[in-house]
Amino acid sequence: MRFPLKLTAKLTHYIAGKRLRGEKMFPLVMMLEPLHACNLTCTGCGRIREYKSTINEMLTVEQCLAAMVDCGAPVVSICGGEPTIYPELGRLVREILARGRHIYLCTNGMFIRKRLHEFKPTSSFFWNVHLDGLERTHDLAVERDGVFREAIEGIKAAKAAGFQVCSNTTVYKETDLREIADLFEYLDGLGVDGYMVSPAYSYAAVQTRDIFMSREEVREKFRLACQLLEKFNLMTSPIYLEYLRGERELMCTAWGNPTYNPRGWKGPCYLITDAHHATFRDFIENTPWEKYGRGRDPRCRDCMVHVGYEPSAVLGAHRKLGDNWKMLKWQLAGRRGGARDPFKTANHEGNGQTHGSNVSGTDGSRLGGGHDPTNVVAADGSLRVL
Repeated sequence: MRFPLKLTAKLTHYIAGKRLRGEKMFPLVMMLEPLHACNLTCTGCGRIREYKSTINEMLTVEQCLAAMVDCGAPVVSICGGEPTIYPELGRLVREILARGRHIYLCTNGMFIRKRLHEFKPTSSFFWNVHLDGLERTHDLAVERDGVFREAIEGIKAAKAAGFQVCSNTTVYKETDLREIADLFEYLDGLGVDGYMVSPAYSYAAVQTRDIFMSREEVREKFRLACQLLEKFNLMTSPIYLEYLRGERELMCTAWGNPTYNPRGWKGPCYLITDAHHATFRDFIENTPWEKYGRGRDPRCRDCMVHVGYEPSAVLGAHRKLGDNWKMLKWQLAGRRGGARDPFKTANHEGNGQTHGSNVSGTDGSRLGGGHDPTNVVAADGSLRVL
């Protein structure tokens, strides 16, 4: 399956319950930013620039948990900033998992090995590593040499320890999609479980404007992207991909992936900041949603980013006949775990584990991995088996 069965069942039950109760606006994924500080200055990132005046502020674990309960979304994407420099990240993850949520921990990957000993593998937890190309391209995008190699070592360590790992790639105007296909091929060999792709958004705070695409350029880019990347376990829904290719229209569902950070609930969306709200209810009820979206706000003109449109696809906005079957077939046809040779061991090709052994996660699920995760990574981040 493309996603763990437990996650799929949780989301399905959650959406059905909301619809039965007649609720029209509800979140799917909470974007939790416990801090905005980062160890990198990526060219296309607006976060460190937008929140420059409050870059040293961070949420407490208690504030994060209270916001999670306030929101109620079944999935939490921990982002930032760089979450692996958040001091209490291990405790935060444990507390969120203990409350039955699923987590995607979004990271540049540089500190995975250093922090890995704080976590245990479970089907409710993914490391989500941002990679925008192979080594030279990626290091240029994040403006520091050596980042790609350290991220890869982090991925190897996480897979060796039995964790689920996916990657997240932003597509810019100059992105070479054949290089992205080569990147995914390489990551597949490491056992990476899935791949997220999304077009870049033109943050107002980013001064380098010529790296972003118009709507027509996005469509052209993703027509080629789908041809080159469809053989991989894409975690981008087929309906959203149809939208990116220009084969159907969707309207933004910004409230589907709300963002909470040290300033509060960010309105109206992850990308545009017109207000911060103290509570989720205030965010929903006092954001003038009718003023946002393509044709309403010029800032939304070329935006096709997943945080606004993937919820539209999942929630069935502008539904077409056969969409339910299409989504079901897509989920069942997925294949996590990459393309590793099941007979290769940790000492071959850097895979770090055998595919035929199992490790029990914290929820009792069976995860790929031939080593006890508590014995793979030392407290200082060094690897015992690679």
